[in-house]
Amino acid sequence: MSLAEITARIHKAEADADRAVGATQLIAVSKRQPDARVAEVLVDGHRVFGENQVQEAAGKWPGFKESYEGVSVHLLGPLQTNKARQAMELFDVIHSLDRPKLAKTLARLAQETGACPDLFIQVNTGKEPQKAGVLPQDVDGFVAECRALELPIVGLMCIPPVEEEASLHFALLAKMAARNGLDGLSMGMSDDFERAVALGATHVRVGSAIFGERPTQT
Repeated sequence: MSLAEITARIHKAEADADRAVGATQLIAVSKRQPDARVAEVLVDGHRVFGENQVQEAAGKWPGFKESYEGVSVHLLGPLQTNKARQAMELFDVIHSLDRPKLAKTLARLAQETGACPDLFIQVNTGKEPQKAGVLPQDVDGFVAECRALELPIVGLMCIPPVEEEASLHFALLAKMAARNGLDGLSMGMSDDFERAVALGATHVRVGSAIFGERPTQT
């Protein structure tokens, strides 16, 4: 599916939900995609991309940012505290703040450097034991803790369980964000981004629908 088709579908979903067209930012998830394929999307004019690993982003995006103006790169995957400094240098937005130790590390580094990417708190809306994220009942307290650390929290992020109706999780995330005065909602992927837009997503994370299936790792 072309980038234009994805964008048109997002705009239609916004209009159908009586939202302003352009209210939802499309993050092209470029993890494990060949540089040539990423370059094609850049040439098409897209400038917002998502990566899951600090190391992969470090080898890919500094060069692209030199060649293309206005590129914004978002970290979508889990962040280890020992890679926090590098992540803060590489990424414009981090969507995976999920625990107090990481929050304290980011706050300390922000004080040292005088800068910090915008941050989304990842919420484990399905309470899945194998998945990262703050549990729903702990969100309010964690938001308050992060604000006390003067971190730039802009919203919440979730990845719904694959076997459950995603819309229920999107609605729950929106409710928690509103309760905490947060505007950002990072939710929705290739299979369900239109449902996410209908429920207020400000950022949707679309990979395979733009790039095709990822190459198999060797």
